[in-house]
Amino acid sequence: MSLRILMTLDAVGGVWRYAVDLAATLADAGHEIVFAGFGPRPQPAQEEEARATARLEWSDAPLDWLASGPGDLEAAPRWLEELARRHAVDLIHLNQPAFAAGLRGGPPRVTVTHSCLATWFRTMEGGGVPDHRRWQVEATRAGFLNSDRVVAPSAAHAAMTADVYRLDDVAAVPNASRAPLVAPNDGNGQVVAAARWWDPAKNGQVLDAAAAVTAARVTMIGRAEGPDGQRFVPERVAAPIPLPHPETMERIAAASLFVSPSLYEPFGLATLEAARAGRPLLLADIPVYRQLWGTVARFFDPQDPRDLAQGIDALLRAPAERLARGAAAQRQALRYSLTDQAAAMTDIYQEVTASAVVNVTP
Repeated sequence: MSLRILMTLDAVGGVWRYAVDLAATLADAGHEIVFAGFGPRPQPAQEEEARATARLEWSDAPLDWLASGPGDLEAAPRWLEELARRHAVDLIHLNQPAFAAGLRGGPPRVTVTHSCLATWFRTMEGGGVPDHRRWQVEATRAGFLNSDRVVAPSAAHAAMTADVYRLDDVAAVPNASRAPLVAPNDGNGQVVAAARWWDPAKNGQVLDAAAAVTAARVTMIGRAEGPDGQRFVPERVAAPIPLPHPETMERIAAASLFVSPSLYEPFGLATLEAARAGRPLLLADIPVYRQLWGTVARFFDPQDPRDLAQGIDALLRAPAERLARGAAAQRQALRYSLTDQAAAMTDIYQEVTASAVVNVTP
């Protein structure tokens, strides 16, 4: 049965790539998608990409994590309800859990958590969220509780989310990618990393410090300035460069090694894209990466720049190992396919819509 789905998204981080790629695959399977965007507006190229797959609506409401208080989010649920009525959707797929909190009635809701303050602070600070931001955690919890299903992009993040928010069931549906498949090759001798570097969880400082120890050329791709004034300024590596997605993929595919030093990563879409490009992976030793890439990647202590530098030098000196690891990473990446992701999400959609019909049947 085909469905008409209202799917929220934003243009700031990885949610855009997740939503657009998933929507395209769902559309190919016969479903109809309406995008509901929040936060800073997308670039013209992004808008063109989204409109090739779905109808695109955009709100003036801020993203939950950029809001100054709960009052900033009050209009979002009403706008989503109006869109759901106007487009006669069968289901709402929310990629920002807090926006589910104020929804009343209407179609069933599936909420996907890609990241949140509570799990970020548990990982990065080892404790709770500061008092002035507790309202965001409570809004996220209320959104989860007001959803028919909650989904996370990895089993590790699902387990942490369930623990932090005291939820009974968080499903794990791995992310996927349409990034090009490239035959593993020796590359250009350079090291590449891609992230939103203004986020301290991406741990750009350890890669910058490692660059002082290794002679390898390191390129950091991604934004160094965040939407709320955050800024990452490296001392040894050239300033990170934000690039369009196709050019980012070209740079990754040309490199000899892909590095991710993240301390907190619910999935790590750039790592999947690098694996599809046949790049050997040198990853921070964190639970999500161990779960997803444990048999194929080389790992390092993300708190130790020298360990990272040693991993870089060892792999750059070993072309045969790089080729073998790149091929193994690509084989693993094929397990995280858009077809499988869309099928798993469709099963969840069908389950909650069927339950909604049962619940309203006299």
